[in-house]
Amino acid sequence: MNLPDALRNQAGHCEALGSPFMARMLTLLADRLRPTTPLTERLFNWEGDLSPKGHSVPLRLAGALHALVLAAPDSPLAKAYPPHVADGDTLWNAIEQTLNDEASFIDTFLNSAPQTNEVRRSAAILPAALQACAHFGLPLTVSELGASAGLNLNFDRYAVIVDGRSYGAQSPALTLSPDWVGPPPCDTPLSVVERRGVDLNPLTTAEDADRLRAYLWADQPERLALTNAALALPRAPVDRADAAEWLEARLAHIYTGSTHFLFHTIAWQYFPDAVQARCETAIRSAAERATADAPLAWFSMEADDGAGGQGAKLTLRLWPDALSFDLGRADFHGRWVKWS
Repeated sequence: MNLPDALRNQAGHCEALGSPFMARMLTLLADRLRPTTPLTERLFNWEGDLSPKGHSVPLRLAGALHALVLAAPDSPLAKAYPPHVADGDTLWNAIEQTLNDEASFIDTFLNSAPQTNEVRRSAAILPAALQACAHFGLPLTVSELGASAGLNLNFDRYAVIVDGRSYGAQSPALTLSPDWVGPPPCDTPLSVVERRGVDLNPLTTAEDADRLRAYLWADQPERLALTNAALALPRAPVDRADAAEWLEARLAHIYTGSTHFLFHTIAWQYFPDAVQARCETAIRSAAERATADAPLAWFSMEADDGAGGQGAKLTLRLWPDALSFDLGRADFHGRWVKWS
């Protein structure tokens, strides 16, 4: 896949995920960008998979441009970005000028893979945790794989609105309102006694927070507002480590008096096969040791081949009962949940 094709491919994904501006901007780049400078030559000659399943080059470039918009709200580029409305030529001229003027910044920004921490995924995480609490009647010890900045580790401090009723925290730091289809979540007390995550590159500094904001899409201000609300909370610890090695050590401990709630959202597909295999072995071993006063719950929100690729499958497994629940599906960004 060459660069123009990768840009158009990503534009289609952004359109499907409710960002017409990103779709328009990426299509404009696909149509007009040419390898005329060292920076653009680097983009056109990028080695490897440029798509979202690989290096996500279009999102790296879009993130760099949005970072500059957020840093300089009076710049020509910012004035061509939402909430402003600019025609194609005006937007392109601002992009082209920025690619020339800020080439060094953009070139450095491109070195790191995109990372997001989509808080709206807690619209599925929180109901799954409530299900585990209702089943075992115990507080939670929480572990997240691929935790990024750890914003979803604070899911118990959020609330989800379903049919006008709030589930989760009584005084939530933020409230999620997905398009919900199906029965309501369990209405049960929820408490977390300890939380921790792992990521190869955890985003924990103020500079990292700016990077998180840059990967949000300019015509989706609600995502920025939710992310800012989540960032204002005390940060959950996220360790820099390999997921399998970390999980093996984490699951070796017995958390008596609490349910160990392990989860990951749109992360498993990025783990190498060997890492997935080690994680599964560690989980099976922990499942065999689970007891009524130290149970294990494993929740996954991951892409599969179901429903024509629409959204992610939600699965909850519980031990020592050896139960598996198909909880339905959710939009990759948490905009909707089809709960079963």
